[in-house]
Amino acid sequence: MTEIKDLQDPYLRRMVKARNYIALVPVGSLEQHGPHLPISTDADIVSSIAKRVSEKANFLLLPTITYGVSFEHSPYFNLSITKSSLQKILVEICISLWKNKIRNIIILNGHHGNQSALKNIPQKVRVLSSGKARVFVFSYWHFMKREFDHAGFVETSLMLAISKKVMMKRAKKGLIVHNFSKKKRQRLNKLASKSFPSVTKSGVWGDPRKATAKDGKQIFSEIVREILKMSQTCLTDKTRKLHQ
Repeated sequence: MTEIKDLQDPYLRRMVKARNYIALVPVGSLEQHGPHLPISTDADIVSSIAKRVSEKANFLLLPTITYGVSFEHSPYFNLSITKSSLQKILVEICISLWKNKIRNIIILNGHHGNQSALKNIPQKVRVLSSGKARVFVFSYWHFMKREFDHAGFVETSLMLAISKKVMMKRAKKGLIVHNFSKKKRQRLNKLASKSFPSVTKSGVWGDPRKATAKDGKQIFSEIVREILKMSQTCLTDKTRKLHQ
């Protein structure tokens, strides 16, 4: 793994010229995560996953874009940018990478509210680069078996595995949907995407009280393993081995 921000210009250009590198761009958010997790939770988790994936696959790791689209958490704390702003930033980063001879890019998303902004980026970059740049967008929770939550068991376990910023004494049970019908859950998901506090007053979706670092490490490893498999398949089109 090479963090692109740490490289010097002549060395970096020689690297890119000699090898078909893949750039990995993590995207997070700054928003409330209940009383026990920091507002940087999404950015912290996606940054850690991106670093591990980059280490194992020898990707060029870009700095995390910390700000995301989190207006749905208002009036709870959120530092948000618009969907169009996030999309514009990412498209311009991808085009800049392409102009610097880095033609394969993975955007790794860490916040649910960013998905709409990210959806059309591969097509936009393909058009702007005349088909010479490829962009793949992954949201990390699609690469685990457990059902995702917000500041619940999964996110809290992941944070316990990677961070010392978790305040478990403050953890409280949030909205539990396991026994709800599919129709009711779909309705709540739709409502939460517009106003999260209207669905769960605590700001928590799930129950973080039994979260552990051990569980977090297992979930983390599963996510990294499955992202590696998917990235290998997408980037090579024919083989799971990216680098010979």
